[in-house]
Amino acid sequence: MASGVVLSMTLGLAACGTAEQAGGPASPAATGGATGNVAEGFKIGLLLPEAKTARYEKFDRPYIEQNITKLCPKCEVVYNNANQDPNQQQQQVDSMLTNNVKVLILDAVDAKAIASSVSKAKQQGAKVIAYDRLAGGPIDAYTSFDNFQVGKMQGEALLNAIKAGGDPKRGPIVMINGSPTDPNAGDFKKGAHSVLDGQVTIGKEYDTPDWSPDQANTEATGAFTALGADKVIGVYSANDGMAGGIARAMQNAGVKKGTPLTGQDAELAAIQRILLGTQTMTIYKPIKPEAENVARMAVDIGMGKQVNGTGTVDNGTSSSIPAQIIQPIVVTKDNIKDTVVKDGFWKVEEICTPDVQAACQSAGLS
Repeated sequence: MASGVVLSMTLGLAACGTAEQAGGPASPAATGGATGNVAEGFKIGLLLPEAKTARYEKFDRPYIEQNITKLCPKCEVVYNNANQDPNQQQQQVDSMLTNNVKVLILDAVDAKAIASSVSKAKQQGAKVIAYDRLAGGPIDAYTSFDNFQVGKMQGEALLNAIKAGGDPKRGPIVMINGSPTDPNAGDFKKGAHSVLDGQVTIGKEYDTPDWSPDQANTEATGAFTALGADKVIGVYSANDGMAGGIARAMQNAGVKKGTPLTGQDAELAAIQRILLGTQTMTIYKPIKPEAENVARMAVDIGMGKQVNGTGTVDNGTSSSIPAQIIQPIVVTKDNIKDTVVKDGFWKVEEICTPDVQAACQSAGLS
């Protein structure tokens, strides 16, 4: 992976649910150093990577804060968002350590660059839980989704949609991957290639800094010009934000309407595009159980308790990091009601705005 962080899962179960619900003990996290208690509370740092992707401020942050409050009412959550700046995130870690934060929940902007900050935290007796992205350095626990499986699901959905239109090699596809500094992006890319390689012709492929929708739009526009917009038969987008930029490029370039386009994160705009037929699918990653996992881990580690996982991961520094891994879900027009709506991720009234109303009725949403 471009990030330099190697992820190797040795999972006994590809499970979902909270850390509290996990089965028997897996690998314990290191629990040395001073410990806190629920009666008195302690400081837990929450470091999220950016705010462009809707999920972080709308879902991750409030879910994590709410769950920590339930488990440890006297605990204080200290929050920072790095705005996609790895240097800023390193400074935020330093500030939290100065502020006597006992446990850091870290969603790294750059998994490799943050490793020195993780080491500094360990030296100062703070614990670090990697959230959503596997950070480098001596982290104590990790919770995320099966990211290779995410890419594989995207690849399978794209391939099946292309096959529905005929020979999957009848024209080129375009692949627009995520940020090269995000280890998850490397896993998504590997998973997608495991399905697509040899089955389709990849005409152009890009790794997109900062997961930028604008950059994805530029890349897609260039690819359509080079390959011929009328010849492209599918586009792999690693997430929904970039898919929005790509969808605009497809429309502007005259790519055939209904040409398959993938995504991830189940963003509201993506759900609406799926209903309107300008995006084929997205990956829904249930954030509630992920937030529950990390809140439980943070409180347990802060109190010096052993953390259990459904398996372990290796980030190149530590080889037996306790991990809670959650299974992702493919969302298409056919199961929006039974996934993101059923879970309360999006309400029907949020999805079915006037310009989407007819498509909602057709899909049985209103």
